[in-house]
Amino acid sequence: MKRGKRYLEDIKKFDRSVQYDRDEAIRIVKGNATAKFDETMELHIRTGCDGRRADQQIRGAVVLPHGTGKTVRILVFAKGPKADEAEAAGADYVGAEELIPRIQNDGWLDFDIVVATPDMMGVVGRLGKVLGPKGLMPNPKAGTVTMDVTKAINEIKAGKIEYRLDKANIVHVPFGKASFTEEQLQDNFQAIMDAIVKAKPAAVKGAYLKSVTMTSTMGPGVRMNVAKISN
Repeated sequence: MKRGKRYLEDIKKFDRSVQYDRDEAIRIVKGNATAKFDETMELHIRTGCDGRRADQQIRGAVVLPHGTGKTVRILVFAKGPKADEAEAAGADYVGAEELIPRIQNDGWLDFDIVVATPDMMGVVGRLGKVLGPKGLMPNPKAGTVTMDVTKAINEIKAGKIEYRLDKANIVHVPFGKASFTEEQLQDNFQAIMDAIVKAKPAAVKGAYLKSVTMTSTMGPGVRMNVAKISN
């Protein structure tokens, strides 16, 4: 893969053979995030889980202390009073069956997170082939299938993010923006890692966290000292 000039220059600013602790990694990655837009700070956590096994899945959510730095568009599937509640809480879009053709046929996906009341999951399930591959299906473990739509919306707007294994058993999560202070990024990083360490499936044998890499949208990855993170 051909890399740009800036990327190649950024690689020279740190030792790629070294595994850095949290604060130093944040300093390096934040310092390399010099694109013309506010780059997202990201974590890529390779686990020892076998995601093909139901007892080794990782999926959950955590509210970042300082938010994500991103405005999140929320779609809520609800009816009656719950739909009214969702609108009052600040959902960007609220609806029911009438949204199915718009999403299925028109390709409408102008939202970042989907919340649904339990009674609407039969409707939402019909959109599985569209929402599933994009990671947009509501899930009780992530708090996005709930009767308390006000709480769900408030947490999402406050900076709640979802984490889950991908097919390679890696968790990819944002933890803020390059414009955040180092202290804000440290707090957000710690909230994510504490949640993921706590979510370790009992069935996992051997190393749970195999590697953690921190990066920004356009910058090179910085390897982290896993032993310090998991202790």
